[in-house]
Amino acid sequence: MKYYVIVGEPSGDLHASKLMRGIRHADPEAEFRFSGGDRMAEVGGRENMLYHYTEMSFFGFVQVAMNLRTIFKQMDNTKADIERFNPDVVILIDYPAFNLRIAKWAKMRGIKVYYYIAPKVWAWKERRVKKLRKYVDRLYTIFPFETDYFRGHGIEPIFRGNPLVDDIAERRATLPTREAFNAECGLDERPIVALVAGSRVSEIKANLPDMVALSRQFKEYQFVVTAVPWIDKAVYDKYIGNSDVRYISDRTQQILAMSTAAIVTSGTATLETALMGIPEVVIYHVPWLYEKLKPYFLRIPYISLVNINLNREAVKELVRANLKIEESARELAAILPGGSGRERMLRDFDELREMIGEAGASERFAEDIVNSLKQ
Repeated sequence: MKYYVIVGEPSGDLHASKLMRGIRHADPEAEFRFSGGDRMAEVGGRENMLYHYTEMSFFGFVQVAMNLRTIFKQMDNTKADIERFNPDVVILIDYPAFNLRIAKWAKMRGIKVYYYIAPKVWAWKERRVKKLRKYVDRLYTIFPFETDYFRGHGIEPIFRGNPLVDDIAERRATLPTREAFNAECGLDERPIVALVAGSRVSEIKANLPDMVALSRQFKEYQFVVTAVPWIDKAVYDKYIGNSDVRYISDRTQQILAMSTAAIVTSGTATLETALMGIPEVVIYHVPWLYEKLKPYFLRIPYISLVNINLNREAVKELVRANLKIEESARELAAILPGGSGRERMLRDFDELREMIGEAGASERFAEDIVNSLKQ
């Protein structure tokens, strides 16, 4: 069968690549056409990629407004490419602003539409639920709490676990020793605190300065920023400056696995860190106006996926316009060895892992997709 997959950011590329491998295992004759990234290209062939996600990633009102012509052109080209490929199904992965428009278009043309990794409508823009109900044939979710949410809105979702668990299991099997990692990366013997500052320039600009300031309070630890390869090192250097913070690119999970604790921005990284059993503090610098208006447009009390899934503040969230170093230092100290909150947090992470489920989610999702199409 023929599968058209659309992704708009790095995490989607990772999850889609694993899903595509699972589909190929269940359907050896599978043909893929896609917009995504390098990991998807490894599975489906670079010659079958229409757009790389780096060409499609526009975030925030200003970026979107400045690139409207490009976005509309990409959408038209995607529709034309789908028509030429004539797939059995279009599989959309997160990236809702673009993908929901494709869903509507495909559904009106009689093409099956599957949405893998549902948009976070439970947090914001709940009006999108109506579009999911109207234009999506099968909705796949990766968080257990989403089942009741979508059922309450007239959609029967399909939950088979979380593909992050698969990724973590695979990476653990290839981890170097701590000694080899230190030697390769030029680190010393001090315990590591990972700084996961985000995957966009705007996030790094907002969060890394506070993280660097915090690092100066803990000289007995070495702080390592988990840089992403698509952002130039000069962006990080601007904020690391003359501090003792180390820079390592494209090795986030390895750094986390070697870490004693982590300072993390919001997003998938908060869940990834927890599933790896690394105590964390969430720091997210927001504009003053956002801090004041947050209660009026954010539908949930938390921003980290750890707290959202557990429905309580298991990890401290410091979402501030003006972060006080004393407060963040106190919260970090509490989760370091000997800290008052470390063992409790680790128990919370055990509960979270049980909720999320075992490895093999990507294969289970893929089997459901293939079997449903055969039927």
